[in-house]
Amino acid sequence: MASLTELANPARFMRLSSVLLPWLAGAAALLLAIGFYLVWFVAPPDYQQGETIKIMYIHVPAAWLALMFYSMMALSALGVLVWRHPLADVAQQAAAPIGACFTLICLLTGSFWGKPMWGTYWVWDARLTSMLVLFLIYLGLIALRRAIDEPSRAGRAVAILTLVGCVNIPIIKFSVDWWSTLHQPASVLRLGGPTIHASMLWPLVITALGFTLLALALHCAAMQAEILRRRVRTLTIFEAERLDRLSLQAAQ
Repeated sequence: MASLTELANPARFMRLSSVLLPWLAGAAALLLAIGFYLVWFVAPPDYQQGETIKIMYIHVPAAWLALMFYSMMALSALGVLVWRHPLADVAQQAAAPIGACFTLICLLTGSFWGKPMWGTYWVWDARLTSMLVLFLIYLGLIALRRAIDEPSRAGRAVAILTLVGCVNIPIIKFSVDWWSTLHQPASVLRLGGPTIHASMLWPLVITALGFTLLALALHCAAMQAEILRRRVRTLTIFEAERLDRLSLQAAQ
């Protein structure tokens, strides 16, 4: 059996991901098609929120994925700083824009949902504010990496900031329990079991799985692109050094 380090080899990852990527994308498309069919033609409107409840089927998966991708980045940060994992920095860099996009989708759909329910697009309650902070952290990590030219230094700096930002994850998760907010407590992932009726729960679960596979496919493709970009950068540096040596030899 191949060791973890061998599986993390960029060349091996490129081969494995090339096989998995079409299956991930295909499964995501199938689940999203089934999920959205159930959302629009099977799932009933809520007795209080009416058809507005359908925003939930995008908003909730986006919120889950925003947290999931930051957790993935935190694990990658440990890989960069502790284990020197060969693909940890690549995984972290590829995850940041995807996590930021899902956080933005969560914030926008939450605003569209909040207007008819709360009478306003935005309130500074704990859940909304902590999600906005998460979005700003994502943007800060992306900006920090672009501000540092040397890749290894950039990777270490981003990894440290990512781990510092982890303090916001439990705040987001438990904000509805710790403070009085407009958001309802957890209704799906809870110890006593889901409180959502099965007619709404299954479309939500299927769409969430579809969005998750789509996000993983995007992450896989982004990692492939980043590996190729780094290869091109390395080859460019080697070629520049070779030309410099030829220029020095010619000058002598």
